[in-house]
Amino acid sequence: MNLQQAVWNFDPIDVVSHHILVAAAETGGQVLGAFEGDRMVGFALAFAATRGGKVHLHSHMVAVLPEYQGRGIGRLLKMAQREDAIARGIVLIEWTFDPLQTRNAYFNLARLGAIVRRYMPDFYGSSSSPLHANLLTDRLLAEWWLTSPRLQAHLAGCGAEHAAGAPVISVPRNMDELRRDQPARAVDIQARVRREFSEMFAQGYAATGFAMTDTVGNYMLEKIP
Repeated sequence: MNLQQAVWNFDPIDVVSHHILVAAAETGGQVLGAFEGDRMVGFALAFAATRGGKVHLHSHMVAVLPEYQGRGIGRLLKMAQREDAIARGIVLIEWTFDPLQTRNAYFNLARLGAIVRRYMPDFYGSSSSPLHANLLTDRLLAEWWLTSPRLQAHLAGCGAEHAAGAPVISVPRNMDELRRDQPARAVDIQARVRREFSEMFAQGYAATGFAMTDTVGNYMLEKIP
């Protein structure tokens, strides 16, 4: 519980209790921890889920203490999720993330090889986390197809290059500052990003990559089967 508050600064009412963690672990989900000695420095929580009669995992939380971030612990937790899921015959893990958080977008698409085909406006409703201040909790839905040839090639460092001139959706890298100092501009950016994703997804595009410049993060889109 303390780890959740250290990462997201939630009010106590928004923290996932240990009862939920126990229930998830006992009903087909996942509760995984990363430790330094006896100290937990990161964890992952996923629930068992179904869509269209097929079982998958919904990864609700992956968190690493701020002082341990940037050391590859988050990726190790995700790879442990993948290994456990495959061992149980599960081929898909999904999770949501804020499209305006460029660091998370880079991790999910560029590092892990997830794809995105759904945009969900105000998915969680109101939140006590300062990370969500002044904005609706819009989310993208990451799809991680664990045994697909595309993902296996990506994890082996052989992912396909994106075609020149392919559509992109850009997000400023300083969104946290804009939320705090220019909230009206942040609201406008969120509305633009929501509109652009909704239009591109309706045309059959998926977000399949993410690249950074000094000032923006670019979602790269393409049509895939």
